[in-house]
Amino acid sequence: MIRILVAEHLPLVRRGLVAALGAEPGMRVVAEVGGAEDVVPAALASAADTAVVDLDLPGAGGLPVVAALHEKAPGCRALVLSAQPSPGQVRRAFAAHALGFMSLDVAPERLADGLRQVAAGRRAVDSELAAAALQSAANPLTRRELDVLRAAAGGARSAEIADQLCLSVGTVRNHLSRVICKTGARNRVDAIRIASDSGWL
Repeated sequence: MIRILVAEHLPLVRRGLVAALGAEPGMRVVAEVGGAEDVVPAALASAADTAVVDLDLPGAGGLPVVAALHEKAPGCRALVLSAQPSPGQVRRAFAAHALGFMSLDVAPERLADGLRQVAAGRRAVDSELAAAALQSAANPLTRRELDVLRAAAGGARSAEIADQLCLSVGTVRNHLSRVICKTGARNRVDAIRIASDSGWL
């Protein structure tokens, strides 16, 4: 019997997951939570074998929760669900020690099969997502360009970025111009989106 923890912030989606997985032979949902801070305590209290984790959990977010599960409840293996999956998310999820990654619109039986693989210690990911993650371009940005882009992604303006990174405003603007050029973006907001979707940030 595979013991499952469901961590999903939307009550309607969470109830749907609980009902679908609970109807599968050899599976039992032993805990359900709606926030990031509740996942590890619930995993420990319920002795769950697997956790279905919403990427967008309120609080810390899904990926820090997966990393915390790996560290504090290593017997509970995680499969991440994303409403808008991207190759970058797949890479970040596996870097956080998830064993599975699937789109939220996956068929219930495919999710159940994925959880069986995860419970057995094998990776489970949609084939199209896996192929896209492998084929996505290597990061063309330098470490300093990434520092500048991360600060920009946090909402900082050029002068604030310059203060944070001990650079001149002109140097910050030059870095952002190179980032926009290298990513083929229209502007800095588009560059942040491209870099984030590609898993570079």
